[in-house]
Amino acid sequence: MKQTIPGGEPFFFPGNSLGCLLIHGFTSTPQEMRWMGEYLAARGYTVLGMRLSGHATTLDDLARSKWTDWVASAEDGYHMLSCTCSQVIPIGLSLGGALTLMLASRFPVTALIAMSTPYDLSRIPNNAILRALSLVRKSIPKGPPDWRDPIAADARVQYDAYSTHAVIQLRALLREMRSYLSQIKAPALLMHSRSDDFITPHNMTAIYKRLGSKEKSTKWVEKSNHIITCDCDRMEVFQEAAAFIHQIAGDKK
Repeated sequence: MKQTIPGGEPFFFPGNSLGCLLIHGFTSTPQEMRWMGEYLAARGYTVLGMRLSGHATTLDDLARSKWTDWVASAEDGYHMLSCTCSQVIPIGLSLGGALTLMLASRFPVTALIAMSTPYDLSRIPNNAILRALSLVRKSIPKGPPDWRDPIAADARVQYDAYSTHAVIQLRALLREMRSYLSQIKAPALLMHSRSDDFITPHNMTAIYKRLGSKEKSTKWVEKSNHIITCDCDRMEVFQEAAAFIHQIAGDKK
């Protein structure tokens, strides 16, 4: 029996000596990064769309995961690309964006792109409440989706609930990420939707303010929800990312 959710598999597109490590978000799968991966691969880059521990299988797997497992998954992806590529650029969405920042604080990445990335979870109940809730409810169903592109919404592959234990782990990861922001020196591009009511726009502003990179820029989009790699602004996001990569690294053969 297959363990990975159909459509949620990792992907790899071989290309030139610049590797793009695509890291998906919390409760999601590599599917939400695949269109971006195809776009970058068409421009000659090597692309790895990785799967985070506890994701794209079952919600019980996610409930058993720790934040250090997600960091280890991201580090695995970095090392795999480093075997064939002379330069690596991590590119992450949401939790993937936080992991992108963690990688940049630990490894000599060429640059980084973090999208829809949380700085904190101030709108979510604190850990004491979550721990109490976890005694009676192991998971919290997701609300109705807020998508501008219904076709993209129908194609989405993800869990339909949040693990209460995993939310506690996510908060721990973000605390760790915040402690390292000032140490990041790689060129950075941050992207966020002004219409994101899940991870609200203040999060990108907070990350940008504390990021140690001398070369850093932001890009706002207007017509998407939290998942800007799939919703209506996706082509604008892809083009901005490709232009940033070209500016930093040029044409890598």
